[in-house]
Amino acid sequence: MATAPMPTRDEFAALLEDSLGSSQSFEGRVVKGRVTAIENDLVVIDVGLKSEGRVPLKEFTPPGREPEVAVGDEVEVYVDRVENANGEAMLSRDRARREAAWDKLEEKFTAQERVEGVIFGRVKGGFTVDLGGAVAFLPGSQVDIRPVRDVTPLMGIPQPFQILKMDRKRGNIVVSRRAILEETRAEARSGLIRTLTEGQVIEGVVKNIHDYGAFVDLGGIDGLLHVTDMSYKRVQHPGELINIGDTVKVQIVRINRETQRISLGMKQLESDPWENAAKRYVVGGKFRGRVTNITEYGAFVELEPGIEGLVHVSEMSWVKKNVHPGKIVSTSQEVDVVVLEVDTDKRRISLGLKQAQRNPWELFAEMHPVGTIVEGEVKNATEFGLFVGLPGDVDGMVHMSDISWGVSGEAALSLHKKGDRVRARVLEVDVERERISLGIKQASEAAGAKVAKNEVVTCTVVAARDGGIEVQVGEDGPSAFIKRSDLSRDRDDQRPERFQPGQKVDAMVIGFDRAKNPMLSIKALQIAEEKERVAQYGSSDSGASLGDILGAALNKAKSDS
Repeated sequence: MATAPMPTRDEFAALLEDSLGSSQSFEGRVVKGRVTAIENDLVVIDVGLKSEGRVPLKEFTPPGREPEVAVGDEVEVYVDRVENANGEAMLSRDRARREAAWDKLEEKFTAQERVEGVIFGRVKGGFTVDLGGAVAFLPGSQVDIRPVRDVTPLMGIPQPFQILKMDRKRGNIVVSRRAILEETRAEARSGLIRTLTEGQVIEGVVKNIHDYGAFVDLGGIDGLLHVTDMSYKRVQHPGELINIGDTVKVQIVRINRETQRISLGMKQLESDPWENAAKRYVVGGKFRGRVTNITEYGAFVELEPGIEGLVHVSEMSWVKKNVHPGKIVSTSQEVDVVVLEVDTDKRRISLGLKQAQRNPWELFAEMHPVGTIVEGEVKNATEFGLFVGLPGDVDGMVHMSDISWGVSGEAALSLHKKGDRVRARVLEVDVERERISLGIKQASEAAGAKVAKNEVVTCTVVAARDGGIEVQVGEDGPSAFIKRSDLSRDRDDQRPERFQPGQKVDAMVIGFDRAKNPMLSIKALQIAEEKERVAQYGSSDSGASLGDILGAALNKAKSDS
């Protein structure tokens, strides 16, 4: 057999250059090869180089699945080096898949299309996702619409993602599963909301409960059931009526198709208790109710489920003024109230608590008419008098001038202190103004008993006032006030300033006031004395003048003395 001629040196160099050139052009490229064998955990692949390459079997195993390779399969691999120290080609299936995946992902990212991936690992702040060879980062906040405690059921399952950010140079990809769910949910909401109408009755499942209401799932879209729309009666917290997971029947109250917000109601399915409320609760009628809420300005009383009325603080008590309502009534207490006003349009009823009881001033006036003697405790002393607690939880006032005979002003106030028990006479009861006037000195047995009508008494001037003089009858008798017009028959002498404190004057008792205090007059005494002298010494009809009569009377008086 003839042997082939040996190539020349130049021919060998050209052959070697051709061989090396084609081999070196493989490096850094993705090429196709054929699987020739699977040895243990390695896959042997022929890509047309001088030697075959070996790739770990795990690079052909998708997360959570079995290896996807068999002998004879044509696969794409990345040629890292044509030949290593052992003379074998260095190949990578992952690198090939990653390069191919990046090309596809960039196209999807540019077109804002969804991509499919598999969550396969946990990292700080989130999870790793395999996007067909490229590894992406899934932040924890982008896993679901609501926080997810356990992501295990989501791992190893192919599912759609949205690429939020990618940087090929740095090899960074950030994806979101939440964006897909929100988009899907929005589509479902839009489709469902078109089928709903206001006034429609529908069933839903309670998903969440808050202080202000509950969210109800209507089959893909949530509606808000506000606490005020749950029942006509007062509801402090939604948990009183419903629980999470309950199936409830609701009515669609309002739909905002722009914001896709739905307002729901449960009470709308019940009969409105305010219908004909004005006929049932007539003004002036007395009813029994239960206190449901207490505020600074009053208390709310439930007359029936769904109908509450307000008892304003001013209508709570006849005698307790400027007191917090909580000190008069308590929550859940049953009370009698009177309807004061009904406004069905505004759904308001004004109630009175004190009107359901007798006016204590009316009751006091009936049981203690003017002139009655009462006993009580001094509750307070002011600069003008004493306040005395009386039967019926009412107070009466004793003016300082009515405290003691012969003592007035601050001296009279100092005779009694808070807590003292005193006897007093009722001088006046003003029901409308809620005032009771008392007199301690008038309750004395000596009040008005030492003098009689038309009796002439000697008085001591206590003080001169603009309208007259204040006097004391005798040494320990009652006090009285002589008006200016009663100071003298002569108008020139009707001047209070001509009387000095301590001066003795004579006056006539002309009557008594309602409290049995004596009413005095110097003028009346002068007139009476004149009449007496006229009767004794003659009259103008006998020819004697008034001057003659008085002169004769004076002369007789001198001679008698």
